[in-house]
Formats: sequence, C-alpha cells, structure tokens
Amino acid sequence: MRIAYFDCFSGISGDMALGAFLDAGLDPKVLKRELGKLGLAGCEIKITRTKRGGLAGTKFNCAIAKGRGHQRGHATLKSILNLIEKSRLGKKVKDLASRIFLTLGRAEAKVHDLRLGNVHFHEVGNIDSIVDIAGVAIAAVESGVEKFYSSRLRLGRGYVATRSGKLPIPGPAAMEILKGAPLEETDVEAELVTPTGAAILKTLCMEFGPMPSMRIEQIGYGAGGMELDEVPNMLRVVFGQSAEGYSSDSIVVLETNTDDMSPLVFGYLFDRLFKAGALDVWITPIQMKKSRPAFQLSVLVGEALKERIAAIIFEETQAIGLRYYKADRLKLDRRIEKVSTKYGQIKVKISSGPSGHAGAKTISPEYDDCAAIARKRRVPFKVVYDEAKRKAA
Repeated sequence: MRIAYFDCFSGISGDMALGAFLDAGLDPKVLKRELGKLGLAGCEIKITRTKRGGLAGTKFNCAIAKGRGHQRGHATLKSILNLIEKSRLGKKVKDLASRIFLTLGRAEAKVHDLRLGNVHFHEVGNIDSIVDIAGVAIAAVESGVEKFYSSRLRLGRGYVATRSGKLPIPGPAAMEILKGAPLEETDVEAELVTPTGAAILKTLCMEFGPMPSMRIEQIGYGAGGMELDEVPNMLRVVFGQSAEGYSSDSIVVLETNTDDMSPLVFGYLFDRLFKAGALDVWITPIQMKKSRPAFQLSVLVGEALKERIAAIIFEETQAIGLRYYKADRLKLDRRIEKVSTKYGQIKVKISSGPSGHAGAKTISPEYDDCAAIARKRRVPFKVVYDEAKRKAA
C-alpha cells in the first residue's frame, strides 16, 4: 500500500505542500493542466528550485495579475464550493478540495461565531489560496497514496497581520482545526502552520505522530516563502510503500492513586473523561500505606488533550498529583461496516493486521445495535451478537 508522511519540522502551508509534491515527482504539466479546469483567470503558475537554510527544494507560486478575480479575497464558502463543483476537475479531486474548504469553513464559523453559510474567507478567498488547496487535492489523487500521516506540528509565535487586523500566531482558525493533534510551540517569530496547511493535514491525514514503518520511494521538499534563522523553512513529504508491520502511534498515560473517594464518583468521572476525548479509562484495586484499600485511576489520552483530561481528574477527584508518561503502541487497522442479518442491520468493527498477519483479525459487533435489536425482537443478546459476527466473518 502506498503511503505518505508529512514531516512538518518547519510547519506547513498550502504552497509548501504543493512544492513538496512537485519535488517528489509530480508532473508540473499535469498539475497545470488540471488547475486549468478550475477556469480561474489571471493566475500564472511558477515552479522554481530554491534553497532555504542550505536545504534545496521546490517553490510553488501562483502569481496573480492585478485586478483579476478573487485577488482581494472575501469569497464566500458557498461560492468557492460552487466554483469547484462546476469545474471540470475529476470527482475525487472535487470531493477532496471541497472537504478541505469545509474544514476551513467550520473552523472560521466557530472562531467568529458565524453560521457556516455566512462564512466569508479573506486571505483564504484569494485565487492563490484556492489554487493551493485545489492543487494539493490534485496532487494527492495523482500520487496514488492511500493513507497520509503527519508528524507533530511545530508552531511559531507572535502576531500576523490580516485584513481583520492583527491576530495571534497560530491563527484562531488554525488552532481550532488542530484540536486533538500533537502540537509543539517554538521560539520562531513567524506563522509556521497556516490555516490552509492545518486544513490540508486534518483532512488528509489518518494519524499524527512518528513516521510509520515504510519502504521509502521518494522524498520531496517544499519551500516556504521566507527565510528563517532557526530552521530551514521547508516541508518534507516522504512517499513509499507500507512495510509489513502494524500501525503505531504514541499516547500519554495518566495515573493517580486515591483512598478517600467514594466509588459512586467513578461513573460520572468516566462519562466526563470519555466525552473529553479519553481513549480508555479504568480503575485497579490496590493497597496503599497503612494497608488501606484504594484505587488506581488510569487514563489513556492523546498528548494534545493531556492538560484537559488532567483538569477533569483534579476537579472530580481528591487527587493532588498525577503521574504521566508517554507510551508507544501497535495497533490493528480498524473500520466500521454494516452487515445485514435476519434481525436487521448491525454495525460491526473489523480490526485487521497487515498482509502476512492474517491471523491478527478481530470482529466486534457494536453493543448498542445488538442490544437494541435483542430488545425489539425479544431474542437473546448473544444470538444477535453471534449472528452479526458470523455475517461479518
């Protein structure tokens, strides 16, 4: 399976992503031909070799003729989606470009307290931004990549000038989009991750974390628009074939011991933790000093949510301290399918390993579906469960 990894050691923007695809072998003629199907006037594509901090890569630029099209931005989400839909682009490209813009639109609506239909883009409404997003959609489809992954994101600091005035870096829309992704603040006084770059990653990527096991085929470097003193302003994208190994990522384990809390609290606490994004929560009976019976509370969580989960634990328990540590894990690939049984349709979670590990497969019918059907049809739960499992096998 062909996969790709965004190594965002200096952040990401739309033009950096396109530059990296081109540097890794995307045919410029194909890109220009497909972008022409948008029907945008006044846009001249320039692709050049350049260096950032001594590192060579490709710079993509969309030069706009004065007074043409959306040069001044202020395009609505609806107008951009209509532009994409009415274009001659392929269906897969249209769908992907539209999803990236919807990711941006939802974030803009949230941070500015607007309805989605009332969202107006400013900088993102420029022709060059539309070309960047449509171009990345074209490149992603042309690459034949089935799964995209990303590193943790390094963020700059300071302020960025927009038509709405100065905004903090990272921009509010970018931060909204990146909720749940692992982030790392740096001392770089620049916007490393743009809203467009954030939306591209959030839409394309399956996971954020270490590079997955792969046999590398191509590496592309896409140059940003400015020189940085601290790090080469480049985005590296690595393309290759998935190695015969399991998926992996990193998580955080939070733990605390308590011997003075009513067990009645745990049900409510579990609900809050899961709603806040905890991956798993459990308690373990233990014995503490003075032979007191107690519980150890353990929570698995993505690194980006560590502080939020810790706050809930401190609010809802008697804990005055938390232990935490990072843990790497191997995972089976998971998908949800609906199977038709004689009792009705039931969602089933199917987990499987890479080829060569055929035995690493589990089939788990969804409890809520099975329980609802068992009650309605007055059939034992295990009969419904086993029937769904048999149909999915």
